[in-house]
Amino acid sequence: MCRHTPACPAASSTDAEAARVVTSHPGQGWSLLCNGLVAFEDTGDLLPDGAVVAPRRNFTVVA
Repeated sequence: MCRHTPACPAASSTDAEAARVVTSHPGQGWSLLCNGLVAFEDTGDLLPDGAVVAPRRNFTVVA
């Protein structure tokens, strides 16, 4: 899908979310990236092959 230079990281790579945003739907909580990855606001991802990457939870406790 990526047609620019330098090419975006593959959807299966660890830095996949560094790809350019193709379309964004903030009201629905997701963005389609140039590498075919669908990135959700909750930090979960949907890979182009339909595989799911569970959200990564990093909670900060405020006292």
